[in-house]
Amino acid sequence: QVQLVESGGGLVQAGGSLSLSCAASGHTFSMYAMGWFRQAPGKEREFVARIRWGSGITDYADSVKGRFTISRDNAKNTVYLQLTSLKPGDTAVYYCAATSNGGPYYLPSTYNYWGQGTQVTVSS
Repeated sequence: QVQLVESGGGLVQAGGSLSLSCAASGHTFSMYAMGWFRQAPGKEREFVARIRWGSGITDYADSVKGRFTISRDNAKNTVYLQLTSLKPGDTAVYYCAATSNGGPYYLPSTYNYWGQGTQVTVSS
């Protein structure tokens, strides 16, 4: 089992920045990758970014590429998501997720473990 705890959400004006963190505990040695998803009211959960735990290779959704950066600290078992140039359309609950397998990184079903989510609200 892997437990994930997110932190760092909040309210920011359009064009601003936020930083999210996700601390993993438990059987972290089994993790293949960690990712961030988001879900806005009335919408499906969508992929944001993913980082492979060993290699550090990253993937991003087209909608956030160039604005968001995912990174990790292996020693702290923590993954980060730096959000910049935020838009009102980025408003959502952001979820951290971890997977022990190499399935399609953009599918929520690939991920075994999920955090509780943290709210990001971008005002215009």
